[in-house]
Amino acid sequence: MVKKFRFNNPIATYAVVKDIECEKGALSYFTHNNNAFSYTMSDTTAVYGLGEAVRGINKRGWIYEGYCSDDPCHTEDKRSLYGAHNFLIIDDKNAGGDRFGVFFDYPTRITFDIGYTKQNELVVSVDKPNIDIYIIEGDTLRDIVRNFREIIGQSYVAPKWALGFMQSRWSYFTKDDVERIADSYSDADIPLDAIFLDIDYMERYKDFTIHNERFPDFENFVSYMKQKGVRLVPIIDAAVKVESGYDVYEEGVKNNYFCKGDDNKDYIVGVWPGKAVFPDFLNQDVAKWFGDKYKMLTDMGIEGFWNDMNEPAIFYSEKGLEKAFSQVDSYKEMSLDANTYFDCRDSFSKLSNSQFDYNNFYHNYNGKKIKHNDVHNLYGYFMTKSAQESFERNCPDKRILMFSRASYIGAHRYGGIWTGDNHSWWSHILLCLKQMPSLNMCGFVYSGCDMGGFNGNCTRDLLLRWLSLSIFTPLMRNHSACGTKDQECFAFENTSDFKNIVDLRYRLIPYIYSEYMKAVLSDDMYIRPLSFDYENDEIAKAVEDQLMVGESIMIAPVYTQNANGRYVYIPEDMIQLRLNGDSTISESEIKKGHHYIDIPLNEVVFFIKKDHCIPLCDSAKNIESLDYNTIKLYGNGKSYELYDDDGFTKAPDLSKTKTILK
Repeated sequence: MVKKFRFNNPIATYAVVKDIECEKGALSYFTHNNNAFSYTMSDTTAVYGLGEAVRGINKRGWIYEGYCSDDPCHTEDKRSLYGAHNFLIIDDKNAGGDRFGVFFDYPTRITFDIGYTKQNELVVSVDKPNIDIYIIEGDTLRDIVRNFREIIGQSYVAPKWALGFMQSRWSYFTKDDVERIADSYSDADIPLDAIFLDIDYMERYKDFTIHNERFPDFENFVSYMKQKGVRLVPIIDAAVKVESGYDVYEEGVKNNYFCKGDDNKDYIVGVWPGKAVFPDFLNQDVAKWFGDKYKMLTDMGIEGFWNDMNEPAIFYSEKGLEKAFSQVDSYKEMSLDANTYFDCRDSFSKLSNSQFDYNNFYHNYNGKKIKHNDVHNLYGYFMTKSAQESFERNCPDKRILMFSRASYIGAHRYGGIWTGDNHSWWSHILLCLKQMPSLNMCGFVYSGCDMGGFNGNCTRDLLLRWLSLSIFTPLMRNHSACGTKDQECFAFENTSDFKNIVDLRYRLIPYIYSEYMKAVLSDDMYIRPLSFDYENDEIAKAVEDQLMVGESIMIAPVYTQNANGRYVYIPEDMIQLRLNGDSTISESEIKKGHHYIDIPLNEVVFFIKKDHCIPLCDSAKNIESLDYNTIKLYGNGKSYELYDDDGFTKAPDLSKTKTILK
């Protein structure tokens, strides 16, 4: 079901873990010409995949790039975001055409022109034709995903508590701020499992340090918060501050652990701490060294982390800054016209994440010196890998939460991802919805977005509508940027409305955890487009604002402002479940077809497939407090296959599934 085609001498990415022999014949389905691979689509061909990308679930009509990019403005014209997920499914089977998946294993910039230049032509192009290409076949769309996921390895298993509601902000500056947030959620009787610590918990943005004035006696504070039912999740950034006496920096310099420039000196860049250097995560010795630094925090009781700025993000480099100052200096005595003004301005605006820098530092990868830009997409992946492998050494019996901003296929084995610095825009509810199934196809099952939007000011109605989507994503985190208005659920009027929706998340945990774990352990998708369940339904194929969640649920969130409901396509007779404003649940039958559904701001509506049922339990203050003895089944099915385990050990298996009868 999987064929591998090798062109020239590709760089090893270790994205694929199954040993597959290379085919000797011509590449299946595609025409190969120099650095381009072409496929002719029909008018009805759908193209799925590419993980974290803009636009629709069907990727036709735009041009995308697989190139990890630090870009906080996720608009439709962007070609790449933080992850590079080069997997596509091409489907035209219902019209008598092809159905197959294809993975382009290529660790730097790759371009996917999917009907952008020519409407019916898909062209994948690379700078250097050193690439492995995998063709994956299967009878159904889900079979193709399963066959692909089988060769790239099992997805990351998060601890059960990490499926709870989590609150973050850049930044909660002190322990008092953190405690105030926890107490405010408790006072509002809104469940909460974790609070995130952004860069200001550190001493001057230095990895693996604690700001002792802001967070005195950190270890006892971690324990104190956990006793209150709230875990702390600190950030770790990719860059290490250049500072004499800072142990992480000194050790890295002594052992040549940082990426080098042409002159074989440490390549100096500017990020949050000012001048900084990049650990060479592609060097196994460096990865082990940096990964073991997390032990300083796990020894203090920390059980979860988020890796950031690991595309890697660069504000400037010493070389780039020197060049920019020189350019600006040359404009001092000039009368700047339309051309010279913009050149002068861009001297600094183009410093960030420049190709000049990515082409001017190097890694020691498998014993060879290799330019960063040739392996750019592996950097965040290998950072996450280094952390998770250290957890396996230092916390062998415990699942540790890990998710990252940058990623490549393969990173899905070591952690989840969030979709980066989105905005408090209504369109970004819909963008998140469309990204989730594409990420699942690529193995990233533990995923979610910054609920409410990271950049900008979130309104009450926007957050309520966003909650109604995010209660179904495995990663459910409310996160916002420095300088924006308060975005916590308790910061808005009528907090009972927020409580009811977050409560629904906790009532759904028996279902969400079951379906998440079953998807991981069977290489399946937790979130899917409707077309993956209703392959012969042409209307379902066209629906891009509804999703299947687990085996039994269909969701259709509201994502437009001032809407009191929405039109929903019901692909078969279903049961409609409604969370009412008074926190009660009501059930009703709904027939196949198009329906307008009233959905007030403080209510949630979703749908259960025919002859299926789902378990709901009573809510609680956190995941560990849930009582599964209160489970009640909803829907018109007769039973549900419930998966459950202790939620933290590293030996999950499907034998822990049991049948619950209605």
